[in-house]
Amino acid sequence: MTKTPVYCDYNAGAPIRAEAAVAMSRALAAGGNASSVHSVGRRMRAMIEDARERIATALDASAENVVFTSGATEALHLVLTSSGAQSLIVSAVEHDAVFEHAGRALKADRIAPVDPNGLLDLVALGVLLAGAPKPALVAVQLANNETGVIQSIAKVATVCREHGALLLVDAAQAFCRIPVSIADLDATYLVVSSHKLGGPPGAGALVLASGAPFVTTRFGGGQERGRRPGTENGAALVGFATAVEWALKDRDFEATRVASMRDRFEAALPKDAFVFGADARRLPNTSNFALPGLAAETAVIAMDLEGVAISSGAACSSGKVRSSRVLGAMSAAPDLAKAALRVSFGHESKESDVDEVLNALAKVAARRNREAAA
Repeated sequence: MTKTPVYCDYNAGAPIRAEAAVAMSRALAAGGNASSVHSVGRRMRAMIEDARERIATALDASAENVVFTSGATEALHLVLTSSGAQSLIVSAVEHDAVFEHAGRALKADRIAPVDPNGLLDLVALGVLLAGAPKPALVAVQLANNETGVIQSIAKVATVCREHGALLLVDAAQAFCRIPVSIADLDATYLVVSSHKLGGPPGAGALVLASGAPFVTTRFGGGQERGRRPGTENGAALVGFATAVEWALKDRDFEATRVASMRDRFEAALPKDAFVFGADARRLPNTSNFALPGLAAETAVIAMDLEGVAISSGAACSSGKVRSSRVLGAMSAAPDLAKAALRVSFGHESKESDVDEVLNALAKVAARRNREAAA
């Protein structure tokens, strides 16, 4: 019998919560197109609007300002193409969904630097905003997907407000792991994702602050108040909302539990291990570390063969491992950046998973040492 892998890659995607799967099954059985006027369509519309209300409540937002999308990437792109901003400033550690779109579509040459812990340089941000065509749009992750480092978004928002800039906050990794409120963050736009918190993939949301500029560049069926046309995936949205509610029920307990696991894991790493962002506030579940001389691509494969699923610091859509742009922006030594590995725990993680990861890592590191000595 094949052993079930120990899964420690929640930042890539969390296993679906049982409650979300049940809710989706019921929605699929109900069927119907939410744009239809008959009773079956109206029933699906009611499910979607209920999901919208639940997610809006979780984010301290108004339901009419929640725009459902296929995920965080689409939500980010909606803002990038619909905000009406005349310039774009991105942090040097943004997700590729923003960074690559900015470089290709908006030609953003304004990249806000970060310190060695991955925290945004607010003085540099202010200088960039002072020279940027107005209004500017600033894109910043609340919590980085690779390192788990949490930005001081309220301080970023203050700088943005001083310069009349719009603020786009990517909260895909943070939502349901730490408190997230569009009001408390003072964000103009907020983006969240379903599959990071135990909902189904293919669902996400863009949340607008009241009065946020938004002129759609998309046309079609008029769904989502004309802001995102296309038939909604009702079952996925129901699953998304259900996962959010269950994740929030025990968020604080889970944060303490997985932080303890993360800390125990890091304390047991070899003495020559380096943990990225260790001196900054991080998501409780995330550890991005490097063992000098152990290439990330080799290690991820070797760990998989040992029955443990982890990731490198950065992975592209082809599944190949590449050197992390994020760690480079944090001034990490190239050799360390190439060795970066990420462990991320979640709602199905067990204490024994920490031991499994450490044991597998010890075997992989031992083979590295033997090969280096040969």
